[in-house]
Amino acid sequence: MMNRKDFLNLSTRAALFFGLAPAVACTNSKNSSVEDETQQKIKQLLGRTATGSAFGLSAPKIDKVRVGLIGAGNRGNTLIQMFDWLIQNNYAEIIAISDLKQQKVEKLNVHLKTVQPNGADLYFGNPEEWKKVAERDDIDLLIIATPWEMHTPMALYGMEQGKHVASEVPISYTLEDCWKIIDTAERTQKHCMMMENCCFNGEELWILNMIKQGVFGNLTHAEGAYIHDLRMHMLHETYYEDQWRLKHHANRNGNFYTTHGLGPVSQYMDIGRGDTYDFLTSMSSLEQSLSEAAKQKNNPIQEFKCGDMNTTLIKTKLGKTIMLQFDVHTGRPYNRLNTVTGTKAVHMGYPSRLYVGHEELQWGHKWLETAEYKEYRDKYDHPLWQKLRTQISENAVGHGGMDFVMIYRLIRCLNEGKPLDINVYDSILWSAVTPLSELSVAQGSAPIKVPDFTGGTWKEKKPTEMLRDI
Repeated sequence: MMNRKDFLNLSTRAALFFGLAPAVACTNSKNSSVEDETQQKIKQLLGRTATGSAFGLSAPKIDKVRVGLIGAGNRGNTLIQMFDWLIQNNYAEIIAISDLKQQKVEKLNVHLKTVQPNGADLYFGNPEEWKKVAERDDIDLLIIATPWEMHTPMALYGMEQGKHVASEVPISYTLEDCWKIIDTAERTQKHCMMMENCCFNGEELWILNMIKQGVFGNLTHAEGAYIHDLRMHMLHETYYEDQWRLKHHANRNGNFYTTHGLGPVSQYMDIGRGDTYDFLTSMSSLEQSLSEAAKQKNNPIQEFKCGDMNTTLIKTKLGKTIMLQFDVHTGRPYNRLNTVTGTKAVHMGYPSRLYVGHEELQWGHKWLETAEYKEYRDKYDHPLWQKLRTQISENAVGHGGMDFVMIYRLIRCLNEGKPLDINVYDSILWSAVTPLSELSVAQGSAPIKVPDFTGGTWKEKKPTEMLRDI
Protein backbone atom coordinates (compact mmCIF):
# COMPACT_ATOMS: atom_id res chain seq x y z
CA MET A 1 0.00 0.00 0.00
CA MET A 2 1.34 3.46 -0.93
CA ASN A 3 1.91 5.95 1.84
CA ARG A 4 0.53 9.49 1.56
CA LYS A 5 3.77 10.96 0.22
CA ASP A 6 4.03 8.35 -2.52
CA PHE A 7 0.43 8.92 -3.45
CA LEU A 8 0.76 12.68 -3.74
CA ASN A 9 3.85 12.30 -5.89
CA LEU A 10 1.83 10.29 -8.41
CA SER A 11 -0.46 13.26 -9.11
CA THR A 12 -1.93 13.25 -12.60
CA ARG A 13 0.39 10.42 -13.70
CA ALA A 14 -2.00 7.96 -12.08
CA ALA A 15 -4.64 8.96 -14.60
CA LEU A 16 -2.34 8.03 -17.43
CA PHE A 17 -1.17 4.58 -16.41
CA PHE A 18 -4.34 3.39 -14.70
CA GLY A 19 -6.91 4.98 -16.98
CA LEU A 20 -8.40 6.95 -14.10
CA ALA A 21 -10.08 10.30 -14.54
CA PRO A 22 -7.60 13.14 -13.86
CA ALA A 23 -10.00 14.59 -11.29
CA VAL A 24 -9.77 11.38 -9.30
CA ALA A 25 -5.98 11.18 -9.59
CA CYS A 26 -5.36 14.83 -8.71
CA THR A 27 -5.89 15.27 -5.00
CA ASN A 28 -4.30 16.72 -1.89
CA SER A 29 -3.68 15.55 1.62
CA LYS A 30 -6.96 17.11 2.80
CA ASN A 31 -9.09 15.00 0.46
CA SER A 32 -8.71 11.62 2.08
CA SER A 33 -11.89 10.17 0.55
CA VAL A 34 -10.62 10.74 -3.00
CA GLU A 35 -7.22 9.38 -2.00
CA ASP A 36 -8.81 6.26 -0.54
CA GLU A 37 -10.94 5.80 -3.65
CA THR A 38 -7.92 6.05 -5.93
CA GLN A 39 -5.81 3.67 -3.86
CA GLN A 40 -8.70 1.21 -3.84
CA LYS A 41 -8.93 1.48 -7.64
CA ILE A 42 -5.21 0.82 -7.94
CA LYS A 43 -5.44 -2.18 -5.61
CA GLN A 44 -8.38 -3.56 -7.60
CA LEU A 45 -6.60 -3.25 -10.97
CA LEU A 46 -3.44 -4.90 -9.64
CA GLY A 47 -5.30 -7.66 -7.79
CA ARG A 48 -7.75 -8.82 -10.46
CA THR A 49 -7.56 -12.10 -12.34
CA ALA A 50 -9.09 -13.46 -15.55
CA THR A 51 -10.98 -16.66 -16.35
CA GLY A 52 -8.50 -17.90 -18.96
CA SER A 53 -11.40 -19.00 -21.17
CA ALA A 54 -9.88 -17.55 -24.36
CA PHE A 55 -6.66 -19.59 -24.15
CA GLY A 56 -6.40 -21.96 -27.11
CA LEU A 57 -9.41 -20.27 -28.70
CA SER A 58 -10.42 -21.81 -32.02
CA ALA A 59 -13.04 -20.12 -34.21
CA PRO A 60 -14.87 -21.66 -37.17
CA LYS A 61 -12.81 -21.87 -40.37
CA ILE A 62 -12.97 -18.92 -42.75
CA ASP A 63 -12.06 -19.96 -46.30
CA LYS A 64 -11.44 -16.38 -47.42
CA VAL A 65 -10.91 -13.87 -44.61
CA ARG A 66 -12.72 -10.60 -45.28
CA VAL A 67 -10.69 -7.74 -43.83
CA GLY A 68 -11.44 -4.20 -42.75
CA LEU A 69 -8.33 -2.01 -42.35
CA ILE A 70 -8.57 0.95 -39.98
CA GLY A 71 -5.67 3.38 -40.31
CA ALA A 72 -4.00 4.24 -43.60
CA GLY A 73 -0.87 5.94 -42.27
CA ASN A 74 2.67 4.61 -42.06
CA ARG A 75 1.78 1.12 -40.80
CA GLY A 76 -1.41 0.78 -42.79
CA ASN A 77 0.53 1.56 -45.96
CA THR A 78 2.95 -1.30 -45.24
CA LEU A 79 0.42 -3.81 -43.94
CA ILE A 80 -1.85 -3.64 -46.97
CA GLN A 81 1.08 -4.69 -49.16
CA MET A 82 1.54 -7.79 -46.98
CA PHE A 83 -1.84 -9.03 -48.20
CA ASP A 84 -0.88 -9.16 -51.90
CA TRP A 85 0.07 -12.85 -52.00
CA LEU A 86 -2.82 -13.84 -49.74
CA ILE A 87 -5.32 -12.02 -51.95
CA GLN A 88 -3.85 -13.50 -55.12
CA ASN A 89 -4.16 -16.99 -53.63
CA ASN A 90 -7.76 -16.47 -52.41
CA TYR A 91 -6.94 -16.61 -48.70
CA ALA A 92 -8.06 -13.04 -47.97
CA GLU A 93 -9.89 -10.01 -49.36
CA ILE A 94 -9.74 -6.36 -48.28
CA ILE A 95 -13.36 -5.17 -48.01
CA ALA A 96 -12.95 -1.69 -46.52
CA ILE A 97 -10.28 0.88 -45.62
CA SER A 98 -10.82 3.74 -43.17
CA ASP A 99 -8.80 6.81 -42.20
CA LEU A 100 -9.45 10.44 -41.37
CA LYS A 101 -7.69 11.57 -44.55
CA GLN A 102 -9.24 10.88 -47.95
CA GLN A 103 -5.90 10.98 -49.78
CA LYS A 104 -4.52 8.25 -47.51
CA VAL A 105 -7.29 5.72 -48.14
CA GLU A 106 -7.21 6.50 -51.85
CA LYS A 107 -3.46 5.89 -51.95
CA LEU A 108 -3.88 2.47 -50.35
CA ASN A 109 -6.72 1.63 -52.70
CA VAL A 110 -4.53 2.37 -55.71
CA HIS A 111 -2.11 -0.30 -54.56
CA LEU A 112 -4.90 -2.70 -53.62
CA LYS A 113 -6.37 -2.57 -57.13
CA THR A 114 -3.14 -4.03 -58.54
CA VAL A 115 -4.06 -7.35 -56.88
CA GLN A 116 -7.78 -6.89 -56.19
CA PRO A 117 -9.25 -5.07 -59.21
CA ASN A 118 -12.46 -3.93 -57.51
CA GLY A 119 -10.51 -2.35 -54.66
CA ALA A 120 -12.16 -1.66 -51.31
CA ASP A 121 -14.92 0.58 -49.98
CA LEU A 122 -13.40 3.74 -48.50
CA TYR A 123 -14.39 5.51 -45.28
CA PHE A 124 -12.89 8.88 -44.33
CA GLY A 125 -13.52 12.35 -42.96
CA ASN A 126 -15.67 11.83 -39.87
CA PRO A 127 -13.73 10.62 -36.79
CA GLU A 128 -16.44 7.98 -36.26
CA GLU A 129 -16.36 6.57 -39.82
CA TRP A 130 -14.28 3.58 -38.70
CA LYS A 131 -17.27 2.31 -36.73
CA LYS A 132 -19.15 1.75 -39.97
CA VAL A 133 -16.40 -0.66 -41.01
CA ALA A 134 -16.69 -2.57 -37.73
CA GLU A 135 -20.47 -2.71 -38.09
CA ARG A 136 -20.48 -4.28 -41.56
CA ASP A 137 -21.72 -7.86 -41.69
CA ASP A 138 -19.36 -8.81 -44.54
CA ILE A 139 -16.14 -8.41 -42.53
CA ASP A 140 -14.46 -11.12 -40.44
CA LEU A 141 -11.31 -9.38 -39.24
CA LEU A 142 -10.46 -5.81 -38.25
CA ILE A 143 -6.84 -4.69 -38.66
CA ILE A 144 -6.12 -1.67 -36.46
CA ALA A 145 -3.17 0.55 -37.43
CA THR A 146 -3.99 3.85 -35.75
CA PRO A 147 -2.37 5.98 -33.01
CA TRP A 148 -1.97 4.14 -29.69
CA GLU A 149 -4.88 5.76 -27.87
CA MET A 150 -7.35 4.35 -30.42
CA HIS A 151 -6.20 0.72 -30.25
CA THR A 152 -8.25 -0.34 -27.23
CA PRO A 153 -11.57 1.39 -28.07
CA MET A 154 -11.40 0.10 -31.65
CA ALA A 155 -10.55 -3.44 -30.55
CA LEU A 156 -13.37 -3.44 -28.00
CA TYR A 157 -15.91 -2.12 -30.48
CA GLY A 158 -14.79 -4.61 -33.10
CA MET A 159 -15.20 -7.60 -30.80
CA GLU A 160 -18.60 -6.33 -29.65
CA GLN A 161 -19.62 -6.23 -33.32
CA GLY A 162 -18.64 -9.89 -33.73
CA LYS A 163 -15.28 -9.33 -35.42
CA HIS A 164 -11.89 -10.86 -34.79
CA VAL A 165 -9.32 -8.14 -34.12
CA ALA A 166 -5.63 -7.71 -34.84
CA SER A 167 -4.13 -4.47 -33.51
CA GLU A 168 -0.82 -2.74 -33.91
CA VAL A 169 1.32 -2.40 -30.78
CA PRO A 170 0.61 -1.70 -27.98
CA ILE A 171 -2.93 -3.03 -27.82
CA SER A 172 -3.45 -1.15 -24.51
CA TYR A 173 -1.36 1.19 -22.38
CA THR A 174 -3.43 1.58 -19.21
CA LEU A 175 -4.26 -1.19 -16.76
CA GLU A 176 -7.95 -0.44 -17.00
CA ASP A 177 -7.84 -0.90 -20.77
CA CYS A 178 -5.86 -4.11 -20.38
CA TRP A 179 -8.65 -5.58 -18.29
CA LYS A 180 -11.32 -4.34 -20.70
CA ILE A 181 -9.61 -6.21 -23.54
CA ILE A 182 -9.35 -9.42 -21.49
CA ASP A 183 -12.96 -9.24 -20.31
CA THR A 184 -14.35 -8.58 -23.79
CA ALA A 185 -12.28 -11.25 -25.53
CA GLU A 186 -13.30 -13.85 -22.95
CA ARG A 187 -16.98 -12.89 -23.13
CA THR A 188 -17.27 -12.64 -26.92
CA GLN A 189 -14.86 -15.52 -27.66
CA LYS A 190 -13.33 -13.51 -30.49
CA HIS A 191 -9.65 -13.53 -31.37
CA CYS A 192 -7.83 -10.41 -30.21
CA MET A 193 -4.20 -10.39 -31.30
CA MET A 194 -1.55 -7.72 -30.93
CA MET A 195 0.53 -7.77 -34.11
CA GLU A 196 4.04 -7.97 -32.65
CA ASN A 197 6.00 -8.48 -35.86
CA CYS A 198 9.39 -9.10 -34.24
CA CYS A 199 8.13 -12.49 -33.02
CA PHE A 200 8.03 -13.52 -36.69
CA ASN A 201 11.52 -12.32 -37.67
CA GLY A 202 14.00 -14.86 -38.99
CA GLU A 203 16.59 -14.43 -36.25
CA GLU A 204 14.05 -14.66 -33.42
CA LEU A 205 12.37 -17.74 -34.92
CA TRP A 206 15.77 -19.38 -35.41
CA ILE A 207 16.61 -18.84 -31.73
CA LEU A 208 13.18 -20.08 -30.66
CA ASN A 209 13.68 -23.25 -32.71
CA MET A 210 17.11 -23.86 -31.12
CA ILE A 211 15.69 -23.34 -27.63
CA LYS A 212 12.86 -25.79 -28.19
CA GLN A 213 15.33 -28.36 -29.58
CA GLY A 214 17.51 -28.14 -26.47
CA VAL A 215 20.51 -26.24 -27.79
CA PHE A 216 20.33 -23.67 -24.97
CA GLY A 217 19.57 -26.05 -22.11
CA ASN A 218 17.56 -24.33 -19.39
CA LEU A 219 17.05 -20.59 -19.79
CA THR A 220 17.93 -18.28 -16.91
CA HIS A 221 18.05 -14.72 -18.32
CA ALA A 222 17.13 -12.69 -21.39
CA GLU A 223 17.36 -9.09 -22.60
CA GLY A 224 15.22 -7.20 -25.08
CA ALA A 225 14.90 -3.59 -26.13
CA TYR A 226 13.53 -0.96 -28.43
CA ILE A 227 16.49 1.32 -29.05
CA HIS A 228 15.73 3.45 -32.09
CA ASP A 229 16.51 7.13 -32.65
CA LEU A 230 13.05 8.56 -33.42
CA ARG A 231 13.80 12.22 -32.80
CA MET A 232 13.40 13.23 -36.44
CA HIS A 233 10.27 11.09 -36.77
CA MET A 234 8.57 12.44 -33.65
CA LEU A 235 9.52 16.07 -34.32
CA HIS A 236 8.40 15.94 -37.96
CA GLU A 237 5.23 17.92 -38.64
CA THR A 238 3.38 15.13 -40.44
CA TYR A 239 5.19 11.77 -40.00
CA TYR A 240 3.09 11.09 -36.90
CA GLU A 241 -0.20 12.89 -37.46
CA ASP A 242 -0.39 15.92 -35.13
CA GLN A 243 2.82 14.66 -33.46
CA TRP A 244 0.72 12.17 -31.49
CA ARG A 245 3.70 10.03 -30.52
CA LEU A 246 5.72 12.97 -29.21
CA LYS A 247 2.89 13.95 -26.87
CA HIS A 248 3.21 10.67 -24.98
CA HIS A 249 6.83 11.57 -24.17
CA ALA A 250 5.74 14.98 -22.92
CA ASN A 251 3.26 13.53 -20.45
CA ARG A 252 4.50 10.11 -19.35
CA ASN A 253 7.64 8.40 -18.02
CA GLY A 254 8.33 4.70 -18.43
CA ASN A 255 8.72 2.11 -21.19
CA PHE A 256 6.09 2.94 -23.83
CA TYR A 257 7.19 0.37 -26.42
CA THR A 258 7.80 -2.90 -24.65
CA THR A 259 6.75 -5.50 -27.14
CA HIS A 260 9.49 -5.56 -29.81
CA GLY A 261 11.95 -6.80 -27.21
CA LEU A 262 9.59 -8.49 -24.77
CA GLY A 263 7.49 -10.48 -27.23
CA PRO A 264 10.24 -12.74 -28.60
CA VAL A 265 11.91 -13.08 -25.19
CA SER A 266 8.60 -14.14 -23.63
CA GLN A 267 8.17 -16.81 -26.29
CA TYR A 268 11.69 -18.08 -25.59
CA MET A 269 10.77 -18.39 -21.90
CA ASP A 270 7.31 -19.99 -22.33
CA ILE A 271 5.60 -17.02 -20.70
CA GLY A 272 1.92 -17.92 -20.45
CA ARG A 273 2.73 -21.56 -21.19
CA GLY A 274 4.45 -22.76 -18.02
CA ASP A 275 5.75 -19.51 -16.55
CA THR A 276 4.66 -15.88 -16.22
CA TYR A 277 5.89 -12.53 -14.92
CA ASP A 278 5.91 -12.19 -11.14
CA PHE A 279 7.01 -8.60 -10.51
CA LEU A 280 9.04 -5.80 -12.09
CA THR A 281 11.01 -2.73 -11.16
CA SER A 282 11.70 0.15 -13.52
CA MET A 283 13.79 3.31 -13.63
CA SER A 284 14.32 6.09 -16.16
CA SER A 285 17.37 8.24 -16.71
CA LEU A 286 17.16 12.00 -16.86
CA GLU A 287 15.73 13.46 -20.07
CA GLN A 288 18.01 15.63 -22.17
CA SER A 289 18.41 14.48 -25.78
CA LEU A 290 14.82 14.90 -27.00
CA SER A 291 14.35 18.35 -25.45
CA GLU A 292 17.63 19.56 -26.97
CA ALA A 293 16.49 18.31 -30.39
CA ALA A 294 13.07 19.94 -29.94
CA LYS A 295 14.66 23.29 -29.12
CA GLN A 296 16.97 22.98 -32.12
CA LYS A 297 13.95 22.36 -34.36
CA ASN A 298 11.96 25.10 -32.60
CA ASN A 299 9.21 22.55 -31.97
CA PRO A 300 6.10 23.76 -30.10
CA ILE A 301 6.60 21.02 -27.49
CA GLN A 302 10.04 21.29 -25.89
CA GLU A 303 9.71 19.74 -22.43
CA PHE A 304 9.39 16.00 -21.81
CA LYS A 305 8.81 13.77 -18.81
CA CYS A 306 10.08 10.53 -20.34
CA GLY A 307 13.75 9.86 -19.59
CA ASP A 308 16.22 9.23 -22.39
CA MET A 309 16.61 5.59 -21.29
CA ASN A 310 14.21 3.41 -19.35
CA THR A 311 15.39 0.10 -17.94
CA THR A 312 12.88 -2.39 -16.56
CA LEU A 313 13.79 -5.63 -14.77
CA ILE A 314 11.24 -8.46 -14.67
CA LYS A 315 11.34 -11.59 -12.47
CA THR A 316 9.28 -14.61 -13.54
CA LYS A 317 7.44 -17.02 -11.27
CA LEU A 318 10.09 -19.69 -12.01
CA GLY A 319 12.97 -17.36 -11.19
CA LYS A 320 14.12 -16.25 -14.64
CA THR A 321 15.05 -12.61 -15.19
CA ILE A 322 14.44 -10.22 -18.09
CA MET A 323 16.06 -6.86 -18.73
CA LEU A 324 14.03 -4.58 -20.98
CA GLN A 325 15.22 -1.21 -22.31
CA PHE A 326 13.56 1.69 -24.13
CA ASP A 327 15.42 4.58 -25.77
CA VAL A 328 14.07 6.56 -28.72
CA HIS A 329 15.70 9.86 -27.67
CA THR A 330 19.40 9.37 -28.37
CA GLY A 331 21.56 8.63 -31.40
CA ARG A 332 22.38 5.10 -30.29
CA PRO A 333 22.14 2.79 -33.34
CA TYR A 334 19.08 0.57 -33.66
CA ASN A 335 19.10 -2.41 -31.31
CA ARG A 336 16.58 -4.89 -29.90
CA LEU A 337 19.35 -6.67 -27.91
CA ASN A 338 17.75 -10.09 -28.43
CA THR A 339 19.96 -11.68 -25.80
CA VAL A 340 19.13 -15.03 -24.26
CA THR A 341 21.23 -17.00 -21.75
CA GLY A 342 20.85 -20.70 -21.06
CA THR A 343 22.90 -23.35 -19.28
CA LYS A 344 24.33 -24.58 -22.59
CA ALA A 345 24.32 -21.60 -24.99
CA VAL A 346 24.07 -17.81 -25.24
CA HIS A 347 22.91 -15.54 -28.06
CA MET A 348 23.40 -11.78 -28.41
CA GLY A 349 21.94 -9.75 -31.24
CA TYR A 350 23.05 -6.70 -33.23
CA PRO A 351 25.05 -8.28 -34.70
CA SER A 352 23.86 -11.84 -34.11
CA ARG A 353 26.43 -13.89 -32.16
CA LEU A 354 26.16 -17.40 -30.75
CA TYR A 355 28.11 -19.21 -28.04
CA VAL A 356 27.61 -22.94 -27.53
CA GLY A 357 29.25 -24.55 -24.53
CA HIS A 358 31.30 -27.74 -24.31
CA GLU A 359 30.75 -30.90 -22.29
CA GLU A 360 33.73 -30.00 -20.06
CA LEU A 361 34.53 -26.59 -18.61
CA GLN A 362 36.92 -24.48 -20.70
CA TRP A 363 39.38 -21.74 -19.84
CA GLY A 364 37.62 -18.77 -21.39
CA HIS A 365 35.10 -18.87 -24.21
CA LYS A 366 34.26 -17.00 -27.37
CA TRP A 367 31.53 -16.60 -29.95
CA LEU A 368 31.33 -19.20 -32.70
CA GLU A 369 33.39 -18.49 -35.79
CA THR A 370 31.49 -17.61 -38.95
CA ALA A 371 31.50 -21.14 -40.39
CA GLU A 372 30.25 -22.74 -37.15
CA TYR A 373 27.64 -20.03 -36.70
CA LYS A 374 26.37 -20.70 -40.23
CA GLU A 375 26.08 -24.42 -39.49
CA TYR A 376 23.73 -23.68 -36.59
CA ARG A 377 21.85 -21.09 -38.65
CA ASP A 378 21.26 -23.58 -41.45
CA LYS A 379 20.49 -26.55 -39.21
CA TYR A 380 17.96 -24.75 -36.99
CA ASP A 381 16.48 -22.26 -39.45
CA HIS A 382 12.77 -22.08 -38.64
CA PRO A 383 10.69 -24.21 -41.04
CA LEU A 384 8.34 -21.29 -41.60
CA TRP A 385 11.08 -19.14 -43.09
CA GLN A 386 12.28 -22.05 -45.20
CA LYS A 387 8.74 -22.61 -46.49
CA LEU A 388 8.07 -18.95 -47.32
CA ARG A 389 11.50 -17.80 -48.45
CA THR A 390 10.32 -16.70 -51.90
CA GLN A 391 7.35 -14.75 -50.56
CA ILE A 392 9.50 -13.25 -47.80
CA SER A 393 12.06 -11.97 -50.29
CA GLU A 394 9.26 -10.43 -52.36
CA ASN A 395 7.88 -8.65 -49.28
CA ALA A 396 11.11 -7.34 -47.76
CA VAL A 397 9.53 -3.88 -47.53
CA GLY A 398 7.70 -5.22 -44.47
CA HIS A 399 10.66 -4.99 -42.07
CA GLY A 400 12.73 -7.52 -43.99
CA GLY A 401 9.84 -9.94 -44.40
CA MET A 402 8.63 -10.39 -40.84
CA ASP A 403 5.49 -8.32 -41.48
CA PHE A 404 4.53 -10.70 -44.27
CA VAL A 405 5.15 -13.78 -42.12
CA MET A 406 3.00 -12.26 -39.35
CA ILE A 407 0.07 -11.48 -41.66
CA TYR A 408 0.44 -14.83 -43.42
CA ARG A 409 0.21 -16.72 -40.13
CA LEU A 410 -2.73 -14.63 -38.91
CA ILE A 411 -4.78 -15.24 -42.04
CA ARG A 412 -3.86 -18.91 -42.41
CA CYS A 413 -4.78 -19.62 -38.78
CA LEU A 414 -8.20 -18.05 -39.43
CA ASN A 415 -8.52 -20.04 -42.68
CA GLU A 416 -7.80 -23.25 -40.80
CA GLY A 417 -9.80 -22.43 -37.67
CA LYS A 418 -6.75 -22.77 -35.43
CA PRO A 419 -5.58 -20.77 -32.38
CA LEU A 420 -3.46 -17.74 -33.25
CA ASP A 421 0.28 -17.59 -32.60
CA ILE A 422 -0.21 -14.61 -30.27
CA ASN A 423 -3.35 -14.74 -28.13
CA VAL A 424 -5.10 -12.07 -26.10
CA TYR A 425 -3.23 -13.01 -22.91
CA ASP A 426 0.17 -12.65 -24.61
CA SER A 427 -0.98 -9.33 -26.05
CA ILE A 428 -2.01 -7.94 -22.68
CA LEU A 429 0.90 -9.34 -20.66
CA TRP A 430 3.42 -7.72 -22.99
CA SER A 431 1.48 -4.44 -23.15
CA ALA A 432 0.79 -4.19 -19.40
CA VAL A 433 4.49 -3.78 -18.68
CA THR A 434 4.08 -0.19 -19.92
CA PRO A 435 1.69 1.07 -17.19
CA LEU A 436 3.43 -1.09 -14.58
CA SER A 437 6.78 0.45 -15.53
CA GLU A 438 5.26 3.92 -15.21
CA LEU A 439 3.96 3.07 -11.75
CA SER A 440 7.35 1.75 -10.66
CA VAL A 441 9.17 4.82 -11.98
CA ALA A 442 6.68 7.12 -10.23
CA GLN A 443 7.29 5.30 -6.94
CA GLY A 444 11.08 5.50 -7.03
CA SER A 445 11.59 2.18 -8.87
CA ALA A 446 9.52 0.24 -6.36
CA PRO A 447 8.79 -3.44 -7.17
CA ILE A 448 5.33 -3.87 -8.71
CA LYS A 449 3.48 -7.19 -8.80
CA VAL A 450 2.20 -8.18 -12.25
CA PRO A 451 -1.49 -9.15 -12.27
CA ASP A 452 -2.43 -12.63 -13.45
CA PHE A 453 -4.02 -11.76 -16.77
CA THR A 454 -4.19 -15.48 -17.71
CA GLY A 455 -6.54 -16.73 -15.02
CA GLY A 456 -3.92 -19.25 -13.89
CA THR A 457 -3.67 -20.94 -17.29
CA TRP A 458 0.03 -20.03 -17.37
CA LYS A 459 0.74 -22.83 -14.87
CA GLU A 460 0.12 -25.57 -17.43
CA LYS A 461 3.15 -26.34 -19.59
CA LYS A 462 2.11 -25.97 -23.24
CA PRO A 463 4.03 -25.95 -26.54
CA THR A 464 4.49 -22.70 -28.41
CA GLU A 465 2.12 -22.16 -31.31
CA MET A 466 4.94 -20.58 -33.33
CA LEU A 467 6.42 -23.94 -34.33
CA ARG A 468 3.24 -25.35 -35.90
CA ASP A 469 3.20 -26.06 -39.63
CA ILE A 470 0.31 -24.07 -41.10
